[in-house]
Amino acid sequence: MFSIDARKIYHPEMFNREPRVSVDSGKFVTLGEQKKAGRHLRALEYDLVPGFIDLQINGAFGYDFTSQPDSIWQVAERLPEFGITTCLPTIITSPLEVMENALQVWRNNKPTGYQGTYLPGLHLEGPFLNPKKKGVHAAGLFHLADPRLVQEWTPQNGVRMVTIAPEIPGAINLIISLSQRGILMSAGHSLADVHQARAGFGAGIRYATHLFNAMTPIHHREPGLVMAILEHEEISYGMILDGLHVAPELVRMVWHYQGNRRLILVTDASAALGMPAGTYPLGNNEIQVDGISARLADGTLAGSILSPLKALQNLQSFTKCSFHEALACLTANPARVLGMRDRGVIRPGAVADFVLLSADQQVAATFVAGELVYQAPWANLQWD
Repeated sequence: MFSIDARKIYHPEMFNREPRVSVDSGKFVTLGEQKKAGRHLRALEYDLVPGFIDLQINGAFGYDFTSQPDSIWQVAERLPEFGITTCLPTIITSPLEVMENALQVWRNNKPTGYQGTYLPGLHLEGPFLNPKKKGVHAAGLFHLADPRLVQEWTPQNGVRMVTIAPEIPGAINLIISLSQRGILMSAGHSLADVHQARAGFGAGIRYATHLFNAMTPIHHREPGLVMAILEHEEISYGMILDGLHVAPELVRMVWHYQGNRRLILVTDASAALGMPAGTYPLGNNEIQVDGISARLADGTLAGSILSPLKALQNLQSFTKCSFHEALACLTANPARVLGMRDRGVIRPGAVADFVLLSADQQVAATFVAGELVYQAPWANLQWD
């Protein structure tokens, strides 16, 4: 057991009592006024916040999960450098055997001695997408929504989230089947109109993959998928807030309309995250990274090089919202969508996933299930 004193604690709202928390057996035990434990960490220069949860990340540190699925655990061991304590490695549209290979890597479980980000399963972004909204995905690899192709897709087998276009043939029955198994079904890469979108919601879609991107746009007579999502209270939505995927003006519009109730910050980060400018893989493609964006040779945006903290900072900048309002979009909101009531928050009984942030919002240290898995070289952590 150990206790921590921080400058402030956010859970994700600001905690207004003594900023002390204790941890035992990987979980938070007490919050607020209590005696120091026998082992105590003085972190008075840092704010203590829940660990970040990323529902869409394609790779990092030079590795792409789709083309290099064996790298999933290796990359996840370093993701705490960005404050990520839980994530869904994302596999984009690819041959079904490639997706199965990635799921097998997850099923083989973390290597001996692993200390890194918690991986509750994978996000399969495809292959049931609309070719007319393919983005970086290879259109020749898409499939109709055939239930025979997904007989083994369950959370227990590693499928935690699936992005699907609700308007393609067979999609509704597939959405019903997979959502009943406990898989989070998400609308994306879609030309669905309002009626097709609502049919998908009725079948079990509860999330939307990168709102605005690869979707029917808002039109004053045909509001399309975006407005269907915003109008439906049960649908949460991810957004890539790098200032390129969605214009700040539209971010402000969504914020003024919905606030942080259903917004989830995702990075959609590529293999280039944490790497210098250059050429990197993304599925079957090569992407060019210039230090600002990741693009195909024709200029199409291809994932991002966005970190969670940069997304958090951009949300505050674009909307003028408070830190704790933005923080919920990286912590409590994605945990809720995944049905993980014991993550994304700092309270007694929750898993002790947390990040220590400096005053200028840089990651000083990251803990996963109560274990220190990353400490920045400059961090000043004093253990008693």
